[in-house]
Amino acid sequence: MGLVLGIVSLVLLLMQVLLIARAVLDWSVVLAGPSAHGSVRSRVTAGVFAVTEPILAPVRRALPPLRMGGMAIDLAFIVVFLAIVILRAII
Repeated sequence: MGLVLGIVSLVLLLMQVLLIARAVLDWSVVLAGPSAHGSVRSRVTAGVFAVTEPILAPVRRALPPLRMGGMAIDLAFIVVFLAIVILRAII
């Protein structure tokens, strides 16, 4: 049973790291502008989005982004990240 929990914890940790990478990549677009097609940043962004979006999309449908003027806060990202933190603490 310890091996299974260890693997689950490792997968959750990997998802946490990918969510942090997604946040950094989202901010890189704001700070540095859009990446050129085929660049390393665009390929990394596509890979990270491909892994994290299937987890975030259902939560985003239930909990849409909070609009504040010209800005929106992605509550789904926060909820999923906190859920992973709590699950890892329980495990």
